Amino acid sequence: MALQLGDEAPDFTTETSEGTISFHEWLGDSWGVLFSHPKDFTPVCTTELGAVARLKDEFDKRNTKVIAISVDTVESHKGWIPDINETQGTTVNFPIIADPDRKVADLYGMIHPNAGDSVTVRSVFIIGPDKKIKLTITYPQSTGRNFQEILRVLDSLQLTAKHQVSTPADWKEGDDVIIAPAISDEAAKEKFPAGWNTLRPYLRLTPQPK
Repeated sequence: MALQLGDEAPDFTTETSEGTISFHEWLGDSWGVLFSHPKDFTPVCTTELGAVARLKDEFDKRNTKVIAISVDTVESHKGWIPDINETQGTTVNFPIIADPDRKVADLYGMIHPNAGDSVTVRSVFIIGPDKKIKLTITYPQSTGRNFQEILRVLDSLQLTAKHQVSTPADWKEGDDVIIAPAISDEAAKEKFPAGWNTLRPYLRLTPQPK
């Protein structure tokens, strides 16, 4: 059965380009982004790992650890990393899981038979500090991911975990947010002292809480 939002992210122990890790222990109290690749030495993957390496400071600011996975071996990963560094003008600064037996890929449902019986599709899982899955996105092999969107979603997830708000379409950090419909106007006065704009009784916009 496919993993659903709110499910516990399966734990595992595995080899990576940075040594052996136990996934839940490695995450600790951080948020996590686990993203999969069809295989090493492929063009789109090379650009994606470079993009994530360049954004490492942004993930760090959000208390988020990133980790990639490919069905190839540690030796293959270590041979690929210099290519990524050179062609993308960066340094890979996060672990890449080696999964030649597809144990982790199967745990997370990353093998889609209709897309190929042996390679992982481009899956993204955002995992909270409670080890629950907060977001899943699946891309086809031919389409590179937009990691600015993944940062945007992280901002939304972290904000809405702390406050009784939702974020509207195309929201970005600093934009107005939506007060949860379950909160009465009376309760909202205390929770949102900056006030709000009522477009409809169920649609109240308020400045983003700090």
